[in-house]
Amino acid sequence: MAENGAKEPISDLEIKICEQMEYYFGDHNLPRDKFLKEQIKQDEGWVSLETMITFNRLSRLTTDFDVIADALVKSSTGMLELSEDRRKVRRSPAKPLPEVTEEYKNAVKNRSVYVKGFPTDATFDEIKTWFDGKGQVESIQMRRTIQRAFKGSVFAVFDSNEAAKTFVEIPDQKYKDMDLIVLTKDNYFTKKNEERKQHRAEAKTKSKQAKEETQKKAEEDEMKSLDEKIGCLLTFSGDLDEQTSREDLHSVFATFGEIKWIDFSRGAKEGIILFKEKALEALEKAKAANDGNLQLRNKDVKWEVLEGEAEKEALKKIVENQQESLNKYRNKGRKFKGKGRGGGKGTQGSSQKRKVQFEGKKTKFESDEDDGDSKGPPSPKKEMNTDEKVSRVKTGNEPPSPKKRSLEESNASEEPASKQPKNENGGGDQ
Repeated sequence: MAENGAKEPISDLEIKICEQMEYYFGDHNLPRDKFLKEQIKQDEGWVSLETMITFNRLSRLTTDFDVIADALVKSSTGMLELSEDRRKVRRSPAKPLPEVTEEYKNAVKNRSVYVKGFPTDATFDEIKTWFDGKGQVESIQMRRTIQRAFKGSVFAVFDSNEAAKTFVEIPDQKYKDMDLIVLTKDNYFTKKNEERKQHRAEAKTKSKQAKEETQKKAEEDEMKSLDEKIGCLLTFSGDLDEQTSREDLHSVFATFGEIKWIDFSRGAKEGIILFKEKALEALEKAKAANDGNLQLRNKDVKWEVLEGEAEKEALKKIVENQQESLNKYRNKGRKFKGKGRGGGKGTQGSSQKRKVQFEGKKTKFESDEDDGDSKGPPSPKKEMNTDEKVSRVKTGNEPPSPKKRSLEESNASEEPASKQPKNENGGGDQ
């Protein structure tokens, strides 16, 4: 096994190779690189250089195994080691991955910064070059949308709190004459949380305003609807016959005015009629046709056209009752939706009655043992005498039908080229 850290001159290409390889196996990338984690499990942590050169950024630097091996031997970090045949590499057991505890996460966050304002077509190399000379950066994560488009902002992790603090304090930072927003990662999340709270408050306010506007419009529509019905209400009261019904009212006014709604229950002594047109005209016509004495089931009745506040209150109540009845009708429709024919109890009951009447005329019945659901052959039929037939009709214990009616219901690192492409450095461009 070759020893790293040899003090030999190292070229710019070799520096880039070492940085890239050490990034792959580094603290920030390796824990979230699913492909690489699978590879290191297969051979005591060793990964072949043949596999490593399938990573795009390394392959763009070189695919020569000897060049990669020579560069790693010259690295002074001691993070990686080569196999004796110089064809495999692994993270040194002497430098294990740190345990990801809350303390570790906070430590990384404290030396992380947020930078926003890069053009969305900027490459990782361009952004990395921009960071050169601004402190030792361990990792750069290009933030992306769900569609993997660069958002123009990055998270960068420095090697120390002091380096991160120094970077943040650099005034008026720019990228190619573009002003940048620079914050510590902690301050970024604090700011985002405040923005989210503000957005939620604004959304809540807008929702409340929209609800109030909807309610106001509904009230205006209701008042407009009520205005259209002014003069259309007729009340009636008296010692009415217990059998007086809505049908009686319809009969009385059948040819004198179209009735839209009747608020009356059988047995009550008073009620209200809502006409499509003016109630007074319908009343006068009906009285004229009955010699001025308009009765219900031969009972005298007091008829009165409502006006003023009493009329408005009665109209409002009628509109509410109409809406309530409509809602009940809709709910009833939902309740029975999908039942199909033959699905209700009433249908089954009537079917049973028809079955009894029909089977009373039969001379043969199927055995009681066949319930219509058995997958086996039907039981043999047997003759029944008249007494048995009568007994079954009286008790309702008729045999089931041989047929059963059916119901009618209707952020990862870059993967090798052979795999699906992944993103390196958390962003897909390192």
